[in-house]
Amino acid sequence: MRVTIADVARQAGVSKTTVSRVLNAGAEVDSTTAARVREVIRVLGYVPSSGAVGLARGSSRTVGMLTPSLTWPWMGEVLQGVADTVEAAGYGLLLFTCNRGADSVRHFAGQVSARAFDGLLVIEPEDTLDTIAAMHRRGLPVVLIDDRGHHPAFPSVATTNRAGGASAAAHLRASGRTRPLVVTGRRDFGCVRDRLEGFLEVLPTDLVAEGEFTEETGRSGIERALAEGRDFDCVFAHNDLIAAGALRALREAGRAVPDDVAVVGFDDIPMARHTEPPLTTVRQPMRRMGETAARMLLAGLAGEAAPDEPVVLPTELVVRRSAPAL
Repeated sequence: MRVTIADVARQAGVSKTTVSRVLNAGAEVDSTTAARVREVIRVLGYVPSSGAVGLARGSSRTVGMLTPSLTWPWMGEVLQGVADTVEAAGYGLLLFTCNRGADSVRHFAGQVSARAFDGLLVIEPEDTLDTIAAMHRRGLPVVLIDDRGHHPAFPSVATTNRAGGASAAAHLRASGRTRPLVVTGRRDFGCVRDRLEGFLEVLPTDLVAEGEFTEETGRSGIERALAEGRDFDCVFAHNDLIAAGALRALREAGRAVPDDVAVVGFDDIPMARHTEPPLTTVRQPMRRMGETAARMLLAGLAGEAAPDEPVVLPTELVVRRSAPAL
């Protein structure tokens, strides 16, 4: 059975607060008592948790991060940006996933006390927002990543998803393409809605296939459009995995890229440079998003006021051979 701070306090004949003060090198504990507590810690083999160490000072020096899934292809870049920033500031990082959506977040909220970490970074809250908002109302600092400013109660870091979609459409139109097929992720994600709206404002179409952010969605979207005899000369895929699936399906169907069909993706994950042909895509500054969100959270923990508006980082069109410029 794990030794707790209560076990140490009982064995040393002091309060849990006194034990916590010793762990935090508190000057208000006399040297004899502190020595006795440290000896009991040694004998019992007690390993303090971050919450116990932070009890007296009101800080765990730890940041939590809640993500939908670790399988998202750009997640590593965001995490690296967060980790680099919080570790440089002397903070630790606790990572939580919510693969089951709102159910996972409710479990997270029930299992994790706000004392386990000082603040929380959240990626794409969507269906989990009510639970996160309740934790925020109880005093937990929260910064949202890729939120697009739809929830002004929270500080947030966003990218120009709408402008990114528009830049993809403008590039295809300038390249002489007029009949687009758009293959999206689930429209309950705000980034999907924004990318689609930006694209359609520049290059309208009623040929839109909805699915997941997967290669299979790209493949099935192309196969279905071809089976239905739909006429398209370009594809806008809502992430690079969808685009990779579309490239494969077009190749198997004998459609040359870019001669017959041009393809544009979104994200610019490392794979985009190695598809055949290399993928034209809209780059999101993933690592910078993580760094910016982490700095915002740490600034809030230091007492600085949160920005009144979302911090919005620009996307950038990267042109490669799947949709070359004229």
